[in-house]
Amino acid sequence: MESRDSVPPYIASVSYDRRLYRQDVAASNAHARMLATQGIISDEDASLICSGLQSILQEIEDGAFPWREELEDLHMNIEARLFEKIGEAAGRLHTARSRNDQVATDIRLYCKEVIQDTVAGLKALQEALVSVARAHSGVIMPGYTHLQRAQPVLFAHHLLTYFHMLQRDRERFAECLRRTDVLPLGSGALAGVPYPVDREMVAKELGFSRVSENSIDAVSDRDFLVEYHANAALCMAHLSRLAEELVVWSSQEFGFVRLGDDYTSGSSIMPQKRNPDVAELARGKTGRVYGYLVGALTMLKGLPLAYNRDLQEDKQGFFDTVDTLLSTLPVFTGMVATMEVRSERMREAAGDASMLATDLADYLVRKGEPFRAAHGIVADLVRHAESQGVSLSELQLSDYHRFSPRFDEDVYEVSAESSVAGRDVPGGTAPRRVAEALREADHLLEAEL
Repeated sequence: MESRDSVPPYIASVSYDRRLYRQDVAASNAHARMLATQGIISDEDASLICSGLQSILQEIEDGAFPWREELEDLHMNIEARLFEKIGEAAGRLHTARSRNDQVATDIRLYCKEVIQDTVAGLKALQEALVSVARAHSGVIMPGYTHLQRAQPVLFAHHLLTYFHMLQRDRERFAECLRRTDVLPLGSGALAGVPYPVDREMVAKELGFSRVSENSIDAVSDRDFLVEYHANAALCMAHLSRLAEELVVWSSQEFGFVRLGDDYTSGSSIMPQKRNPDVAELARGKTGRVYGYLVGALTMLKGLPLAYNRDLQEDKQGFFDTVDTLLSTLPVFTGMVATMEVRSERMREAAGDASMLATDLADYLVRKGEPFRAAHGIVADLVRHAESQGVSLSELQLSDYHRFSPRFDEDVYEVSAESSVAGRDVPGGTAPRRVAEALREADHLLEAEL
């Protein structure tokens, strides 16, 4: 049987929740000043508490704070140190609060900060995508479905796909921020506090837009963390899709881009290799973020109200998700901004005449053929070209006439350029529409979320 001595390390959280020290000190300072303003504690005690907390903050920043695992968590470590520094007055700080609403306040403050960092990181990556797209706005590449060449598109049009994915991510995080921006302090353990506290004063000092409306909900709510996890998981999915394309595009088989040396590595035995390690790692890290989302949801499933110690497990996965996403975004920004776009290779691949099959069907439709019939005619034409070992562009006009008399000399005007230019609809890949999309992307980056 395990001894009691093994229990404190098992329940201790100070090894990781100490990350919240700035938020904890800020919230305690605001709480102490409010208590004094309301006449719940004296001005002298509040002043002592705040000066003691400032000294503790400096110790932590300097790496000189004596963290003690036996005190379990961040809050008790700071409180114990405050007693050592200012004596009896330290005992008045915890008036009208519980560790339940204290930790809920700390984690919300932290979450607000990292959401803003996340939104800024997303915006920087969007700007890099727009910059590369604009610099190569005339480049044509193959568009793919099922990883098979499908139709020509502008490279800028393809890159802007990721811009819009990230725009939705930014909007989701901004919405998460609004739901996170709620002050729980003043809820006590679960029922509120029996003191004339001024919660609005604390909210204003800490930068919260409003106070919580239900004390039980306030101490047990971790929806905002789950929402961050979910948003991060979807964002990492988007980054992983971009990573996959960069891996494929940078391969010798495609050769569409060359990633910068800082984002690749060599092989231990094959000196010619340039492995896209950063992109591959991002794909791998995406699975970790997914796992933490499932972990957070599972932790909350079936918890009775209000606070339960299970909620101590909300932090480690959350911190790792934050660290993963906030480290991935700037790396991708640099990787995209510095990659070499091999325009000629893209254009060469886009010259594959088989990708113009749909355009040939549309050509027949404009000549009066029903689309379904035109589709069948071109399918037969493609099979004929394959049987002859030639591309569609190499067929003679007599070959075209074997399948439809509607074909004429102007069939040879169908090209990758005409295909792209013909998609002149809102959201399409025509140069005019892509230029509009780039301007709209600029507006989205400038607009408030």
